This record gives sequence, C-alpha cells and structure tokens, in this order.
Amino acid sequence: MTVSLGHLSTTRIGRIDKSRAVVVQPIGAMEQHGAHLPVLTDAITSQRITERALAEIGPDQGFWMLPGLSYGKSSEHIGYPGTIALSMTTLAALCLDIGRSVAQSGFRKLVFVNGHGGQPELLSVLARDIRIETGLEVFTLMPNDFDTPDDFVALDPVYGIHGGQHETSMMLALAPELVDMTLAEKDGDAILGAYEGMEHLSLYGSVPTAWVTRDLSVSGVIGDPTGATVELGERIVAAQVAALAQTLREIQRFSFPPLGARESV
Repeated sequence: MTVSLGHLSTTRIGRIDKSRAVVVQPIGAMEQHGAHLPVLTDAITSQRITERALAEIGPDQGFWMLPGLSYGKSSEHIGYPGTIALSMTTLAALCLDIGRSVAQSGFRKLVFVNGHGGQPELLSVLARDIRIETGLEVFTLMPNDFDTPDDFVALDPVYGIHGGQHETSMMLALAPELVDMTLAEKDGDAILGAYEGMEHLSLYGSVPTAWVTRDLSVSGVIGDPTGATVELGERIVAAQVAALAQTLREIQRFSFPPLGARESV
C-alpha cells in the first residue's frame, strides 16, 4: 500500500512534500461486541474504512496512513472476556506522543479516524492539546457520524449503539469471516424504560448519563443485530468511505486564515 507511511524509509519520508501532506491515524479498540462479533471490531472498521477512503483518493496525493491503533479507552466494557482497555491517561500519553513525533518529522496535519464510541470526547481534547504544543493542525472524526444511506431504517434507532444492526452489517461487509450470525441476539432495549418520562436525561444528549455496559446489557450487545445484512453493510461502508475521502480532501485544502499582526493591548 503506497500510502502507508510505515512502509517507507526515513529517507523517503524526509523527502515528502510536507506542505500538502496529511497523516492519518486510524484508532479503534479491543473490546467485547457480544457473542457474534470479534473484539477487534472497532479497530477493523476504522482501519478498513480508512484504507478504502485512501484507495479511492489514490496514491501520490499527499495522504499517509500510520499503523492502526487496536487499543482504546474501553473502560465501559471491562469485565467482559477479551476486553483490553487503556486508561484515559495512557491513551492521552500515547496520542500526544504520536502528535509530537508527527510534528518532529516535519508534517503539519494529523487526522485521527476513530472507530470507538467511548473516546471521541477525549480525542477532541487531545487534538487541541497537540495543536497547542506542536503547532499541528489536528482533526478527529468518526466515520459512523457520517450520514447513513437514505433508505436505512434501523431496528434499534434509540439504543442501537454497540454490536447492533448497523455495526454488524458493516462487519458482514468488511470481515464476514469473523461474524457468526447464529449467535446474534438483541439486548439493551431495557434502557428505553429507564428514561421514560424524562425530559432532559438520556443515554446521549444534552444531559447524558454515565454508564457501563453492564448497566444496559447482559450479553454486551446494545442493539438488535438480527436484521444485519451484507447488502446493508456494503451501502453503509460505501457511504462512509465516500464521506471520509471527501473530508480528507477538505482537510488537505484547509488552513486557518492569517490574522495579521495585532497591536499589543
């Protein structure tokens, strides 16, 4: 893969035109996803969506992918076999060190493509810290935040946040050999009753509730994967790949406008 930064020598990396280069860091997690999905689901989706988006853009366009990070802040899933979680401080230190190293290599832009819903807020904070310390322009995004196909009707529109129809369909499209649909089962819908009659409180929203998976689910699934299909997954993946490719091109073109000299107050 010609856009893989790790496949180049230090000499070749030194010759890259840094004025237009964008370094892309996929980051996921290693955590339970119920009985039917692998624990590396978030890492697989973030890396493969990134790879497909960069393939769509094509080589020699100034985009360079770092090796994917397979661990993340998955503390909400601790206690389920196979979950290997980083603490907030460990993940923060890791991302800061990556940012420092990218800047010291002469690059100017860094993008975190995140596949795990438990860490966008932390990555947003870290993005600003990396910018302040290194001067890099830093961007964080989740492909799952892009719009889904217009005809997608979710079986679990309120509580389908982990291992449900959307995520399982994506894995059927990206890594079908790792999915066992005979073990797929709905779970987590009991949460609907918890917020009944609440005007402001919600699982996510203006007043979110701090939760761990065992508050919501026995199996670890929070959603309904039983209606997942390869066809749906392929359409979701295609939409995410196209949106990510467009976003990366926008990031490459973006720069803060010069404000000019300011008089001291």
